[in-house]
Amino acid sequence: MKVIMTGNEAVARGAYEAGLVFASAYPGTPSTEILETLAGYKDDLYSEWAPNEKVALEAAIGASVAGVRSMAAMKHVGVNVAADPLFTFAYTGVTGGLVLVSADDPGMHSSQNEQDNRNYATAARLLMLEPSDSQEAKDFMMLGLELSEKFNTPVLLRMTTRVCHSKSLVELGERKEVAPVPYVKNIKKFVATPANGKVMRADMVGRLRDMEEYACTAEINKPEYNGTEIGVISSGIAYQYAREVFGDDASYLKLGMTFPMPMKLLKEFASKVDKVYVVEEMDPYIENHLKMAGIECIGKEIIPEYDELNVDIVHEAVTGEKAETIEVEKEAVLRPPTLCAGCPHRGFFYALSKKKNLIITGDIGCYTLGSAPPLSALDTCFCMGASISTGHGASKALQRIGSDTKVVSLLGDSTFFHSGVTSLMDAVYNKGTNVSVILDNRITGMTGHQENPGSGYTLMGDPATEVDIPALCVALGMKKENIYIVNPNILEEVDKALDEAMAKDEATVIISKWPCILKKYSQEDKDNFDLSARKCVVDQEKCKKCKVCVGVACPAIRAGETVEIDALSCTGCGVCAQACPFDAIKEVR
Repeated sequence: MKVIMTGNEAVARGAYEAGLVFASAYPGTPSTEILETLAGYKDDLYSEWAPNEKVALEAAIGASVAGVRSMAAMKHVGVNVAADPLFTFAYTGVTGGLVLVSADDPGMHSSQNEQDNRNYATAARLLMLEPSDSQEAKDFMMLGLELSEKFNTPVLLRMTTRVCHSKSLVELGERKEVAPVPYVKNIKKFVATPANGKVMRADMVGRLRDMEEYACTAEINKPEYNGTEIGVISSGIAYQYAREVFGDDASYLKLGMTFPMPMKLLKEFASKVDKVYVVEEMDPYIENHLKMAGIECIGKEIIPEYDELNVDIVHEAVTGEKAETIEVEKEAVLRPPTLCAGCPHRGFFYALSKKKNLIITGDIGCYTLGSAPPLSALDTCFCMGASISTGHGASKALQRIGSDTKVVSLLGDSTFFHSGVTSLMDAVYNKGTNVSVILDNRITGMTGHQENPGSGYTLMGDPATEVDIPALCVALGMKKENIYIVNPNILEEVDKALDEAMAKDEATVIISKWPCILKKYSQEDKDNFDLSARKCVVDQEKCKKCKVCVGVACPAIRAGETVEIDALSCTGCGVCAQACPFDAIKEVR
């Protein structure tokens, strides 16, 4: 049977059919749906959300050592977090097959950078596969687990946003149960001391040689000979673009396994054509391998080396002809990202934006949108968990130079569990003075409402122990009197907590606690918060059209000749009503 699937759904299906037993991930676009799909196979395999990507990979490694097939999935920057165990696991090798899915994001659709994680394969010496559509995503996931066991190596399955989220036909098969490998104590293999590591490093050379030999004959590295004038070498989604641009007259070498690079096959292909083009997104990864081997090729001198490619971009790069497009008024159709109407972060950011002489260090999540005007209440955003540690460093530096500027650091509940805990520990331990704000919206918001250690449920829907954030802060050394819990929709409450926390010359924490407005509320949410339906309306007789309410940056507010609130969008959070200096906005239940 054939069905239409996204690449992410196909990866999950491939893992299921290949007899996967264990899967772990931290949600991150464009990888999130892989584990969400795997959760639907819970009768046959176990899957979980981990607090961060390092933990996810380490848990998958543990399952592999125990003898079963396992996987970890994450977006490209998540591999940075998981790199520590990854490099060493490439030395030790596997017991049960293990695949790490890296979902790269060319064009930075939902990321702070667009690093090319093919470079990780070279640096860590990982066998790497690159699917170009959903069918290959399924097939390569299955093949990856087989090759992992065949060559005693973790396998990197490198996806990109376009492959993750586009849909194509996938042929379904039955699940194949794979017998677990009985556990045998093996200190020399899995205890990575220097003495053992030296032996592993030497063994890796032989493994790499065997993998390259396989790559030169593997069916997924396919030469297609048509004409002899032009030869195109490509991989992943870029192959689809190249095929459409160069047409049936060119010859192609489509690489499905791109590390180790099949050098013998590359040289053979290049020898049979007059001119070689390399079409690939981002870094000149394939191109550099060719040039280091003395193979002449045309690559990044015409193909852009950053941003996502498409057929039009490749066509213009190769032919110099700009594709015909229909002009549109972009301003009429483009909507800048903004906090949702009723977002619990809005009230906190609005109160914070009124404070002066302040540096606000931020993090990755919905709340990053607090940097956008008119709120403009964020000064930095680097990576998951960086807000508190960046803020701590900034506050210490400001103290050293005699500045009275205060620092407020913001991150979400899921991000706090991801890597903010150790950052807060650092601030408390080293007598920091920055105000750490944990925006607890009761879910992992930006990636689509995945459960986390503070939500009370697991990925598979089972009730779970809910981390007590205030108690955790106390365990890290925070004084109870320096912990504030506020309702972010009550501006006076937020303002008071900020003033008190900023006045203290020691580490403080403010926990902003209210469920995400888009969340499917749990019974616990309904029991603990007043979530009754309400709206806000403008009393036109009282309204002075001062547009102060516009400053709360709510998309439900429309300001023209009159100021109005869209009844379909408004959730009645009441932040605009509290901001109005003329009492012209009323809450209606």
